[in-house]
Amino acid sequence: MLPMQPSERAAPRLWAVALALVLLYLWQLGAAPLFDVDEGAFSEATRELLSSGDWGHTTLNGTDRFDKPILVYWLQAASMAVFGVNEWATRLPSALCVLASTWAAGRFAARRWGQPTGALAALVLGSGLGLLSIGRASTADGLLNALLVAISLSLWQFAESGARKPLRWAYFWCGLGLLAKGPVAVIVPGGALVLWSLFSDRGRTALRAAWEPLGWLIALAVALPWYLYALNRHGQAFIDGFFLKHNVERFSGTLEGHGGGFAYYLVVLPLLLLPWSPLLVAVLARARELWREPLARFLLIWAGFVFLLFSASGTKLPHYMLYGVAPLALLMARQLGAIGRFGRAALWSALALQLALAAALPTLLPALAPQVKDVWVRGLFETAPGAGWLPLWTGLAAVLALAALLLRRFDFGQRYGAAVLAVALLWVGAVIPWLSDTLQGPFKAAGVWASGRSETMVQWRMHQPSFAYYRGIPTPQRDPAAGELALVKRHRLGDFPYPHEVVFEQRGLLLVRRLTEPQP
Repeated sequence: MLPMQPSERAAPRLWAVALALVLLYLWQLGAAPLFDVDEGAFSEATRELLSSGDWGHTTLNGTDRFDKPILVYWLQAASMAVFGVNEWATRLPSALCVLASTWAAGRFAARRWGQPTGALAALVLGSGLGLLSIGRASTADGLLNALLVAISLSLWQFAESGARKPLRWAYFWCGLGLLAKGPVAVIVPGGALVLWSLFSDRGRTALRAAWEPLGWLIALAVALPWYLYALNRHGQAFIDGFFLKHNVERFSGTLEGHGGGFAYYLVVLPLLLLPWSPLLVAVLARARELWREPLARFLLIWAGFVFLLFSASGTKLPHYMLYGVAPLALLMARQLGAIGRFGRAALWSALALQLALAAALPTLLPALAPQVKDVWVRGLFETAPGAGWLPLWTGLAAVLALAALLLRRFDFGQRYGAAVLAVALLWVGAVIPWLSDTLQGPFKAAGVWASGRSETMVQWRMHQPSFAYYRGIPTPQRDPAAGELALVKRHRLGDFPYPHEVVFEQRGLLLVRRLTEPQP
């Protein structure tokens, strides 16, 4: 397929996509309660950092937290310091990072294949269900994904031209990546470049990239001070907690029950790419032809390396595969103009499926409740809040998507992109807030009720960091002393060994006051 050429309307199209994505990511950003465990943990750890004034280390419910390096907490704390302690502020850095990655991918594609393809690449990357999710979550993944895009595209610019400037930028981004999530920020882009170089020029490019003394100095100057500080402050506890548990053990074993077979990401990847998933089939069908092009080969290796790396990992989470979505989005955007009638029908079917799921969720979850084994989740499904305005929003999105389909004066990419944005706005504006309220509403309500109260509170046999965030005070996991309040799930109340009184209840979540010592 020949590269798409720029047109007079190309540059405005790229800017129009960028503005549409800004609206998509910032609208209703704070409407959904925080999701536990990850969002609650990152947000509460950041709140504790901001409250303590100790910007060198994070704690969660007063206990040292070594899960991730410091950079994402700095960004979230800065946002909270400016905009207040709220969901919008704590999620804002993730949204901005994902927006930056879509812009970088769009500009990269535009310079090589024309501005229309660049605009499409930004839209494919930014409106896919997976990246849209991490861009609205207060975790480190949006930040890491943006840095992986920056590192990888800079490495390609070096491989393409031999210029040292983009290579040194790659080292700088690697330094930030080490501060964002650790070694994975070097392993993914470095592994992709090494494999590409071995296939393309017997490793010469990789060797030239590795022999860059100034680059190493830049990366170490960015990342090393904090690592030395953490090591000096915590010693072996930092090594055990960060390097061994959350890096080595996460890859070699299954942490927190997040396992899966080698084919795990074969199922996950099409879901992350919705509603653009059919384009992945078109790309894979041309993989042998694409392999002959140096840039396309690099993009395929980047995505394939991520797939193989995390498929081999003992711990599997859906968002790990998102680190390989950017190269696929670039290839998929380039492929859109070449698909036939069947491919276009498949795309419209994927979008219709996403729209139908949004419409069905308020009915589907209560209907599925009897089949759910987890007693707590089953209760949440059974007591899901009413759909409210969700049916109206769904109908409006369907009308807008249909109108886009009928606008024949625009090309297929423009019409489908407009329809995708309409459905994506439905998800971020109505579906995700409703789903989060269904699953997390009781914890926010309990935390808000508990905020400002003077009693000591604990979590009994649960780990819900969002409760502490909304309460505004660390809330440890332990048994309550006499007179203390305990956060308890009703279905576990029969095992609660102390006399108590219920002081708060919502949808099966209780706050109970322990009255006396346990009876013999």
